[in-house]
Amino acid sequence: MKKLIIATANKGKFAEFEYLVRTYGKDFADEVIFAPEVSDLIVEETGETYTENATLKARAWAARSGLPCLADDSGLEVEALDGAPGLYSARVAGDKISWLLNSLKDSPNRRARFVASLALCEPGGAVLTSEGFCPGVIADAPRGSNGFGYDPVFIPDGFNETFAELPNEIKNSISHRRIAFSNLISSLVNP
Repeated sequence: MKKLIIATANKGKFAEFEYLVRTYGKDFADEVIFAPEVSDLIVEETGETYTENATLKARAWAARSGLPCLADDSGLEVEALDGAPGLYSARVAGDKISWLLNSLKDSPNRRARFVASLALCEPGGAVLTSEGFCPGVIADAPRGSNGFGYDPVFIPDGFNETFAELPNEIKNSISHRRIAFSNLISSLVNP
């Protein structure tokens, strides 16, 4: 694959995918393209699952650009909140981290996981999907300045640092997106 559209308007997420393609998918694409550089297309996330939302975005962007497209939908699922914010992680109104910490202030259960669902679509072609998970806990307060979203309060299992405190190379080697991307590559190699 020569060129690949990464269907996100989030520069942090694009940087993660660019790193993943360079590091783990060297034969996957020669060039990754930030979707807003191609079009101002906005795809409404009307799916009932992460996979449905990722597929909606991948199909729309592949059709619009005429290029293969990789899209994701991801979220943070917190046990004590019955999996919330989950599919609606990006749509929490106001300060997401304050909302999360306030929602957990009386809960001893801080278990959570990041979920990523990827969809790869060729123009007019079938869609290949994969998922990845990164388990961990929610910190008592935000820490670190790297990353985006809930990264400052998510501590992955096996670490004492939040995603926002970890160097990008470490975060990107253990993240839910990395696992989903590796699963996608495996599906391409071993259909």
